[in-house]
Amino acid sequence: MIDDLRRLSVREWSLAGLAFCVLMMAVALGLEHIVGLEPCPLCIFQRVAVLAAAAVFLVAAIHDPVGRAGAVTYGLLSLAAVGGGIAVAGRHLWLQSLPADQVPSCGPGLDYMMEILPLQQVLAQVLSGSGECAEIDFLLLGISLPGWTLAGFLVLALAPLGLLLAANRPRRGYRWQG
Repeated sequence: MIDDLRRLSVREWSLAGLAFCVLMMAVALGLEHIVGLEPCPLCIFQRVAVLAAAAVFLVAAIHDPVGRAGAVTYGLLSLAAVGGGIAVAGRHLWLQSLPADQVPSCGPGLDYMMEILPLQQVLAQVLSGSGECAEIDFLLLGISLPGWTLAGFLVLALAPLGLLLAANRPRRGYRWQG
């Protein structure tokens, strides 16, 4: 089975990752526009991580590098985006697990902060959390949306790992001795 996965090209791994990013965004936008759930600042940051990974996968699929350097570069870039998403989703879950008396107070909205604060302060303030991000608005099978998003990011991490696996594929003309 590993040999079968190793045979997949950079383009194939990238298209798989891109398709999963599209699925994740479709679910997020459906929950927002059909169900009526408003995303909190941490939800928006998770969307940014999905879009960043999607952008890397799209460029990698179009480029479809032949050499190891390209596969490693795209693998590491997409893994960084996915890792950022995992970190934000984990932080979001942690905020939701806090007792009510330890939940940070709600701060200003993300749009307002983006208008008046430098990006570094916006990032620091959003990641420190707010009461808005600690609310649990929706459960599916007893798991909140950040939990499902974290699971999605863990599945999505398979694509960057596949890109790194593709980078270690033997070059043409060489026999794999594995």
